Amino acid sequence: MKIFRFLLALILTILFIFYVNFKQGDIPPLGKFMSPFTGFWKNGEKDRIDMPSKLKAKQLKEDVVIKFDDQVIPHIFAKNDYDLYFAQGYISAYHRLWQMEFQVMATEGRISEIIGAKALDFDKTNRRKGLKYAAERSIELMEKDANLNNMVQAYTDGINYWINSLSYEDYPIEYKLLDYAPEPWTKLKCALLLKYMADMLSSGEADLENTNALTLFGRADFELLFPESFRGVDPVIPTSRKWDFDPIPVQRPDVTFPQTLTPSTIAKPDPRNGSNNFVVGRGKSAHGKVMLANEPDLALNLPSIWYVTQLHAPGINTFGANLPGVPGIIVGFNDSIAWGVTNAKRDVVDWYQIEFRNSRREEYRYDNKWLKTEKVIEKIKVRDGSTVYDTIIHTHYGPVVYDRNFMGNGEQINFAMKWTAHEESQEFKAFYQLNRSKNYDQFVDAIQYFVAPAQNFAFASASGDIAMWVNGRFPIKWDEQGKFLMNGSDSRQEWAGDIPRNQSAYILNPEQGFVSSANQHPVDSTYPYYAYDYNYEFYRNRRINDRLKLMSGMEVGDMMKLQNDNYNYRASESLPLMLDSLDTANMSSKAQAAYNILRRWDYFNEPEMQAPSYYEAWWNDLYAMIWDEFVDREVALKKPHVFNTIYLMNRDPYNKYFDQVSTPQKESVTDLINQSFVSSLEKIEAWKTENENDQVNWYEYKNTTARHLLKLAPFSVEKIKIGGNNNIVNAASSGHGPSWRMVVELGPDQVRAWGVYPGSQSGNPGNPAYAEMIENWSVGKYYPLNFLKSEQEENANLVFTQTLKSN
Repeated sequence: MKIFRFLLALILTILFIFYVNFKQGDIPPLGKFMSPFTGFWKNGEKDRIDMPSKLKAKQLKEDVVIKFDDQVIPHIFAKNDYDLYFAQGYISAYHRLWQMEFQVMATEGRISEIIGAKALDFDKTNRRKGLKYAAERSIELMEKDANLNNMVQAYTDGINYWINSLSYEDYPIEYKLLDYAPEPWTKLKCALLLKYMADMLSSGEADLENTNALTLFGRADFELLFPESFRGVDPVIPTSRKWDFDPIPVQRPDVTFPQTLTPSTIAKPDPRNGSNNFVVGRGKSAHGKVMLANEPDLALNLPSIWYVTQLHAPGINTFGANLPGVPGIIVGFNDSIAWGVTNAKRDVVDWYQIEFRNSRREEYRYDNKWLKTEKVIEKIKVRDGSTVYDTIIHTHYGPVVYDRNFMGNGEQINFAMKWTAHEESQEFKAFYQLNRSKNYDQFVDAIQYFVAPAQNFAFASASGDIAMWVNGRFPIKWDEQGKFLMNGSDSRQEWAGDIPRNQSAYILNPEQGFVSSANQHPVDSTYPYYAYDYNYEFYRNRRINDRLKLMSGMEVGDMMKLQNDNYNYRASESLPLMLDSLDTANMSSKAQAAYNILRRWDYFNEPEMQAPSYYEAWWNDLYAMIWDEFVDREVALKKPHVFNTIYLMNRDPYNKYFDQVSTPQKESVTDLINQSFVSSLEKIEAWKTENENDQVNWYEYKNTTARHLLKLAPFSVEKIKIGGNNNIVNAASSGHGPSWRMVVELGPDQVRAWGVYPGSQSGNPGNPAYAEMIENWSVGKYYPLNFLKSEQEENANLVFTQTLKSN
């Protein structure tokens, strides 16, 4: 009996040990995770900079010194390129390893390995979009350039130096939560992160939704609902620019677009992804110095999208923000120039309908012949131990994303994706040269290698030049080419080549004394080539330009104030009509109170004002009522842009689309305004009850959140006290906004810079510095960026020095 009890106890103990040391569903292996010696307790750090002062790295050619300032920004001093990028890779991995690898695995379509079958569709989509295929082509090209190969190899070696030093207890906490281990880094992973950026910023389009809308509503209504441009649009390149070149002729062929109705489409990038940048010339500045401001408006993630670094070696001294996992500086400055980027809105993804010869899909029609396909079998490992195979057909256009195996509606749909990001490119070379550039000509030479995503590069130099380039690879298209689904069997619907580099849209030292961009139209109608995008911005850019046209004697503080501007241009153009349309005779006391709050509003979305909350709730309900025709359809559709909605409200209030489908009586926009006012007040009151708050302050109602990549609430920061919103210069919405703010002042004798972002250098939730910049970011307070000229320079903000010894 005693033996039986002993054996039973032993078996139960073994089972318990097994249970707590292996992952159970979404629960981490509790034994390892809770261990005080190796578990999550080990991720707590006492100091903001918790690292040894000296380390040995046998890969280095010479010693490297890394000085950290009070923002935990590393200032890396090396004596050659290899050691410089090795140190950058090492220190990026030290602070952000899990983030780097998680984003790479997402891009490659490998998240199912970590979290299981729930991520299968996500992984299939990214594999079918050809992101890894594109990265592999870019790496092949990069390896042919000795400087670039040295740069990326050194960066990779630095990351692996840190990975190889880790044991389980040292893993970032996310590895422990998800129960997996970091893999060796490769050069391909660096390229994948660039494709991650391209996917986030340039893969958006509405070709299939446009095709559905054209088929359902007809040509006249489609043009009414989705006009390409409006009078008075203020483009990125000022209208004063004259185009003094002979364009490559392109003529629209006599073709018709397929009328295929697509039930649903793959996930698209968030339409709020954008940015703004602006540069002020000497004539507008108080001290005769050029000033540049930039803020990429992206997801407010924790760990933050950006990691800030200074790189110093012979031939280079540059400072700024980069994507962790990518060598060099993407947005920044050196002692001679500064540059900033915004997303250049242009349709660079087109869909082609493919006609296969038979069910084997080995050939597809192209004019009067059959071309061979290539089949790629993707092997997707799933967390539960199973493996899922997905066969992807490749054509000369690109991968067939929609087919019988994925969102293809049986055998009816076969759509191939053609995308500029599929082509081999040398973005690494752009960073390498840009970081070392000393003047405008060198800047222009560098950015020619930045192909995808297309970006509006703002430029400023210490010598006084300012410029803006709409930069990237742009196909030559005939009018409306790529706006709808195209016939892949017709060679006339191919792209006609690329717009030559010397015919790009740019401007140098304009008479107006400034340049700016905020994701609006790149050019006006005089530009000789067809330019189209499905989602231009119409508000932020106008506010920036309106202010810059009026301002003079500007100082650095004025640049910062404009970056944090909360004026709601959209409300200023819609709310007067909405208020004037209300039936005020029979209002309840609560409705009258809301009406008075809105009447007194000055259109600034300040964090502790209530008017922005009432307006946003009202606008959202009104917009939904106006475009109820687009809801619950059996095909994919996108609603008309808010700018066009307001345009039609003011000019065509009895438009047939202002009649709700669900009601029998004929309605106008006035009816919908009154109905939506009532329904929005009900939502506001429900919010007050749910939140036990008799005030509906904007920052609380909007709830701007810096959200951990795994959406873990304890690792996120909610209800950040910040104003703004999308369509506002301070574009802080619920989960998007200024991911990095930078202002640089350049003069012949000195370069000064300031910056802030919503997070911190550390990606460790157990570090005291984690998310520490968020409060200053929310109120528009910047940190001085300590740009050091040499390793020997003294600076009161330097707090720690680490030396990487070569032997």
